[in-house]
Amino acid sequence: MKTSKETIEKWKKEIIKTEQSFAEMVKKEGVKSAFLTFSDEKAVLMRNNSLIKGQKEMCIYFENQSEKNTLIKLVWETSFVEVSNSGDLGYTYGKYNYSYLNPEGNTVKTNGVFHTVWKKQADDTWKFVWD
Repeated sequence: MKTSKETIEKWKKEIIKTEQSFAEMVKKEGVKSAFLTFSDEKAVLMRNNSLIKGQKEMCIYFENQSEKNTLIKLVWETSFVEVSNSGDLGYTYGKYNYSYLNPEGNTVKTNGVFHTVWKKQADDTWKFVWD
């Protein structure tokens, strides 16, 4: 059975709204809190060519980052969203800007492209499983 175009668009809007809420929480409550809130329990992050698997490892990773760096800022804008016909997985990508103050007092800035995979949860919310 084919999923209607309207249903696919509804799911895409849900993912975009979730992505926007995620970005807003980063600004208000910080990177660690937002990533833990919007991640699936088994989510995987790829950072510096390493995989961080699950929320427990993610928590440790973000705690170590905040010990080394301060004034962390992360902003991004989604430029594309797609969702499966079954409505259980979707993905987004776009550009991000990340900056922080390192222990030497220098501001370090990076820009790049992000790719996030979203999974619909049992309660009909979306959580990311890959970032």
